Parts: sequence; C-alpha cells; structure tokens
Amino acid sequence: MYRRVLLLVVFSFTIIYHTVFAQTLDGSPYTPGKDANIDMYMRSWKESMPLHTHGSLIERDILTKGDSMNPRTRGAVLEYINRFTYATLNAYSTTTPTTLKGEQEILYIISGKGTITAGRKTADLYSGISVLMPADLEFTLKNTGKEPLTMYLISEPCPEDFRPNKDMLVVDENTTPISSSDAHWIGIVKPLFGTKNGLGTLESVITCSFSPMTIFHPHSHVEGCEEVWAAIEDPIHVFFGKQIRLQSPGTAYMIPPDGKTPHANFNTSEKLIKMFYFARYRDHKVRE
Repeated sequence: MYRRVLLLVVFSFTIIYHTVFAQTLDGSPYTPGKDANIDMYMRSWKESMPLHTHGSLIERDILTKGDSMNPRTRGAVLEYINRFTYATLNAYSTTTPTTLKGEQEILYIISGKGTITAGRKTADLYSGISVLMPADLEFTLKNTGKEPLTMYLISEPCPEDFRPNKDMLVVDENTTPISSSDAHWIGIVKPLFGTKNGLGTLESVITCSFSPMTIFHPHSHVEGCEEVWAAIEDPIHVFFGKQIRLQSPGTAYMIPPDGKTPHANFNTSEKLIKMFYFARYRDHKVRE
C-alpha cells in the first residue's frame, strides 16, 4: 500500500512538473558533473564523531564549513554559518559556564527536560523550546531529567559592528501562533527568530509542517542563499535536484545555490510532519 501511494505521489508530481514547471525546471536527464551531487549536500548526525563543547555538551556535526558549490566532503557546504549540529546533554549533567565570543547560538530542543540560565534569567527547556543565545553573555545548560536532553544547535558568526541582544531570547513553539499555512503552497509556518529578534548572519529560523499527502512548491536558490531543512522526529521524502531521497530524523540538507537545483519535501504519511528550517537569503543590514 505504501509503495502504491508513493508511486501515486511521484506520478502526480510528474504531471504537475510538465504542466506548471516545464518552463522553469531543467527537463534533461541527470548528468554527473553537470548537475549537483545532492548526496554531498545531505548528512545525518549519525555519520559524525562526537565532540565535547561547553564542557559536557556532546555535539555531532550535520553540516559544516565548506564550499557551497563544490563540497569536498559530505555536508561541508556552509559558507555563512559556522556549523549545524545535533547536541546532547546527558542525564543530570550541567555544562560549564560558557560565554560566546564573535558568535551566537540558536538551540531548538527536540527531547528531554532541563533549564538554561543566562545572566539573571532561567528558562525551562523541553520539546519545542528555542533559545537565541547572544555573544558576550555567560550561560549554562542543565539536564534535570533521567533522559538525554537533545537539540539542534546552530552557530552563526556575528557580523562586523553587529550589536547582539543583551539577554537570551526564549520562544515556545508550542504556543507560537501560525504565521502562514500556505508557504510554497502548503507549508504551515511557525516563526522562531528573525533579524528583528537579534539574528546577525541568519535571517530566519522557523518550523514548517506538512499535512498528509502534500508537496512543497519545487524551487531553487541562487548564490548567496544558505537554506537548510532538517527532519526532526519523522521521516519525510524530498525531491532534490532530479532525484528522490528519504530524509530520516536527524538528517538535514542545504540547497546548492546554483539556481538550477530544485527541492521540495513531500509527505506521503497519514500524519502531520514538522521540519526545522533556517536560512540566510542575501546580504542584509544588521543591527549596529
């Protein structure tokens, strides 16, 4: 049954492509050397070795610094962001006091329970909580439960003359209103952070959900854009370039900024599927 449904989705997408996108998408067959090797732009944290940061936080790389047009190693595609990782804080562990210099961190909690303290503020951490931790502010993370505290972590550099927030900013996605239910046709968007909230290099951090049997509008991105999609708890399929991949939880991809590699996630399941997203679109004014 699942295979039949998937074939139906692919067939439907083929019809959409030929009737709507034939003028904008490349209809030629996949050609190695000409078309992007999409597997170089997708990576799971399960492929990485652990690295200790913040004293006791365990990070595993998903996407790292590299060449966005010609990555030499899998996942080394980021030119504007420092790194995107999957981080774990073990049961009842606490990080050492940490102060970021020249960078900021965005945390998105996936599972577990804990607290984060910065300055005189302490906030609870649980699934759906997102934190923007500015530079020059000491903070600690604490796991208050018996299960690992897991999260996605983005490190963004602070642009020259950028003025970071004075306090950490905490957003609860669970109570955040939906800002759009038709992004690229069907995306259900909940905004987490934007430049007005204190992002420096990035311009948008959101979650985007896909209803059952829906597909994103296929589109590509150009040079200067760094857009990343990460699966959170559920697998989801992605039309990427001229191929289809199953994107498992913990796997993320960045769209090659060549203007000719389309992407579109699609949900063939019977449940709502949520993804984590962040992007830098172009050179933009920062808060000074």
